[in-house]
Amino acid sequence: MIENSSIRPDQVIGPLGEPLTLADLPPPDTTRWVVRRKAEVVAAVNGGLLTVDEVLERYNLTLEEFASWQRAVDRSGMQGLRVTRIQHYRDLYERQLKY
Repeated sequence: MIENSSIRPDQVIGPLGEPLTLADLPPPDTTRWVVRRKAEVVAAVNGGLLTVDEVLERYNLTLEEFASWQRAVDRSGMQGLRVTRIQHYRDLYERQLKY
């Protein structure tokens, strides 16, 4: 992550492998967070397009909410962001840690 750098990329690789720019990100007034939108915001932060603080302010998110998105992507990829399957992926991750 390039959090403290003043040099930012013009684009990063999005969650589906496509180029992602600031113009491609969800609008700041987004209230319906589908998997793709969450993944795009996480990819933007991971690639250095936005900082965590900018995302929290821009989308009116809590740090805990955004951190949970990052954890879900790290653990299970985009599928981990599916609200209807959160418990399944959480259980799967905990089983993997045991073995």
